[in-house]
Amino acid sequence: MALERLALISDVHGNLTALEAVLADIDARGITRIFNLGDYVGKGPRGREVVELCRERCEVNILGNWDDFLPDPAREFDNDALRWWLDQLGPGQGEWLRALPFSHDFVMSGRRIRLFHASEETVHRRVRFDHDEAEFLGLFTNTPATGDGPVPDVVGYADTHDPYYETDRERRTVFNTGSVGNCMGDPTPVYVVLEGEMDSEVDAPFSITFVRVPYDWEAELAVAAEMGLPHLDGYTVEIRDGVYRGNLAAGEEPDYHRSPRP
Repeated sequence: MALERLALISDVHGNLTALEAVLADIDARGITRIFNLGDYVGKGPRGREVVELCRERCEVNILGNWDDFLPDPAREFDNDALRWWLDQLGPGQGEWLRALPFSHDFVMSGRRIRLFHASEETVHRRVRFDHDEAEFLGLFTNTPATGDGPVPDVVGYADTHDPYYETDRERRTVFNTGSVGNCMGDPTPVYVVLEGEMDSEVDAPFSITFVRVPYDWEAELAVAAEMGLPHLDGYTVEIRDGVYRGNLAAGEEPDYHRSPRP
């Protein structure tokens, strides 16, 4: 059976310029199947356009925390920034976002793979790269959010904007895709390519590759300024320097980014 490649993208956060650059790189590699691990909106200026393009190009789309809380009709916003991002969405996009599946399971090269946005329990609890063993093992469990079925050997997730790869002696493997539109540390957009024998229960070659794609971040900032993006200074340090804006103020997250916990 021939090896097949999947592109995994996540955390575009309204950064259309970065998304277009990443999609062009995916196309240049001849990859036709794209899975999106969530957080299409918020932070950047063009959530509507990002949702439109991802609905067109991504075979699998998964729920992110911003996608869940931003269009929540039961949530009352006392924050102008959140209202601004919500107003960028087109008709029906909020409903589409909130209806996205929590996770996606499949088999490749004899490995059971599960993708979700932040953790095995909820999109509103994140697992950072410096997690402990209990958090690592928890990622492989079934929960009401993931549903029943065979537990995964490989877990791919996103949310923290910090790409990494980890494995143990039981062959359990975790990787984080990083972020297309808002990557921390190195702010260059990053996505993941999985390669193996799709839908095969038989052990076969399998790879996880991280791809960095330079893009015109200055053009993205120019659009953000023209559109009147809220918290433009914070957005600038994130996509230009890879410094999380919350770290600029005593390590606290900005209020607009705090999402409700279940």
